[in-house]
Amino acid sequence: MAKPVHSMIRVLDEARSLDFYKRAFGLEVADHLKFSDFALIYLRHPSSPFEVELTVNFDRKQPYALGDGYGHLAVVVEDLDAEHARFEREKLEPGPLRDFKHDGRTLARFFFVSDPDGYRIEVIQRGGRFN
Repeated sequence: MAKPVHSMIRVLDEARSLDFYKRAFGLEVADHLKFSDFALIYLRHPSSPFEVELTVNFDRKQPYALGDGYGHLAVVVEDLDAEHARFEREKLEPGPLRDFKHDGRTLARFFFVSDPDGYRIEVIQRGGRFN
C-alpha cells in the first residue's frame, strides 16, 4: 500500500515562503537540499510525518502560473475561530469563515488563505471526518 509523504509546490521567493508557512501553520524545515540551479526544502509539522516540499528554481524571476488544475492543500486546527483571528493579526489575509452544509447539517467549517505564490490552503475545524 502506498503511503503519502509530500506534496510539492514551486515557489518564487524562498525566504517569503518559509516565513509564511512557519507563521501560518508552524511548519519547520525538515531538510534543505541546495543544488547548483535549484533548492528543495521539505517542511514538516511536529504532529505529522507528511511534508510540503518547496522547490525554488534560482533562475526563475516571474511568478508561476498556477493554471486551472491546482486545487488546494488542507490542514486541520483545533479552534478555527482563534486561528482565523490569529491569521488576521499576522496579516496573512485569511478569507471569510465558511459553514459548509450537507442535508442541513454542517459538514465542515473552514476558511482559505493564499501563500505568497497564490497557492490556496484550506484551514478546517477539527472534527467529523477531519480529525
